[in-house]
Amino acid sequence: MNSSIWLQNKRSYAKSPLEESIQTDVCIIGGGLSGIMTAYHLAKAGKEVVVLEGNSLLHGATGHSTGKLTAQHGPVYQSIIEKFGQEAALLYYELNQKAISTALDLVDSSIIQPATSFLYTLEGQNIKKLEDEWAAYKQLHIPGTFGEKGEIPYEMKASVAMLDQAQIHPVLFGQRIIDMAIKAGAKFYENSRVAHINVSKPYVELENNHTVHCKELVICSHYPLEAIIGLQLIKLKVNRSYMIAFKCSEPYSGQYLSIDQPNRSVRTVQIDDDYYTLLVGSSQRAGSSSNTNIFYEAIENEAYGNFAASDIQYKWSAQDPETPDLLPYVGQISSGHPNIWLATGFRKWGISNSLVAGQIVSDGILGRPNSGIDLYSPKHTSIGDALLQALKVGGQTVIDLVGGYVTRSSMPRCTHLGCKTRWNEADETWDCPCHGSRFAKDGSVLEGPAVKPLNLKK
Repeated sequence: MNSSIWLQNKRSYAKSPLEESIQTDVCIIGGGLSGIMTAYHLAKAGKEVVVLEGNSLLHGATGHSTGKLTAQHGPVYQSIIEKFGQEAALLYYELNQKAISTALDLVDSSIIQPATSFLYTLEGQNIKKLEDEWAAYKQLHIPGTFGEKGEIPYEMKASVAMLDQAQIHPVLFGQRIIDMAIKAGAKFYENSRVAHINVSKPYVELENNHTVHCKELVICSHYPLEAIIGLQLIKLKVNRSYMIAFKCSEPYSGQYLSIDQPNRSVRTVQIDDDYYTLLVGSSQRAGSSSNTNIFYEAIENEAYGNFAASDIQYKWSAQDPETPDLLPYVGQISSGHPNIWLATGFRKWGISNSLVAGQIVSDGILGRPNSGIDLYSPKHTSIGDALLQALKVGGQTVIDLVGGYVTRSSMPRCTHLGCKTRWNEADETWDCPCHGSRFAKDGSVLEGPAVKPLNLKK
């Protein structure tokens, strides 16, 4: 199976799974960056916190990310202004920019480095799109430049730079936050998969039948395990991106994202004494293709041809739930369940948005004011956007569900809602096209919303 560059130096925090039933103030499902940041803030405030991770801490979305810590989330600010207004767009920028300053305060320069973020195009037809985004930057007084040439080996037609951004080693960063959370009293358990959520009590039941009763429950499981309340089941679509890493002679000072199709994302990273270039390729709807080698081959060819790579040391993929309107869902899952909290829908920008989410959820539980609570609320999606997404996601799910039994009848059945999975040839995983559940070669769960392993005997 392919491996991420971030997961080469493994470290375990929980010596064993949770092997007893307990009670706590706050139970957090998910040991990625959003769950860890929430645990850190709450433990520091004196709350008794338990974090449950179904596999290994930081080995999910966080350990398979690009490690870009930036408020430049693609050409989004003009769209946010049009959809939510100038004040909302400015707040989105400020919250994510604050996440960068928070990270700089928490860890040292061996884990986080300053960088300028660039959007760019190689196509003349997309210059207007960057001009519109630059106009939004000027309207919001976002520090940046337009038209600056970059260091990467592409002939740019135009670019928009956002200043004062950063990049991190996401696993080392997460490990540092875990250390601080444990010091503040938080408890972390690995290989402790939640099999059932009772939202009315609330409590969770693990696959080993032990329970965790709590006053507040926070779902940070990437794709939420509870997706019926709030209709996340038909509001979230899931895409998978493919990336590689190869050695280079020196680092770039910037990090880059094209707005073209197929798009590309580029940054460099230092691991020990070596520099590596990270090159990210196009996305596909999760579980929609078995021949995933083509996605790696496309960026491998560019690595050899454009970047003069001599060897591809690492390659991996990442999965991202997306909301209908660019903004994540962070906050109370519904007004009827005020002690159930949710953090999901970060698109490809889970590093900065995880830090934002950790602050929003912890402030909400602690009763502290936070300017992002309304903006990120799971209720922010308009009825029109929600309906359109529901038609797309729901329609595609029906096609995948019915079509799977016709064209892939021998494939294993996803344990979430019964869709037929597809074999991912490059990553050697079973992927579900309906809601993005993912299983290892042996059938064990890698990513939810499924919580039970595949039955491979049928």
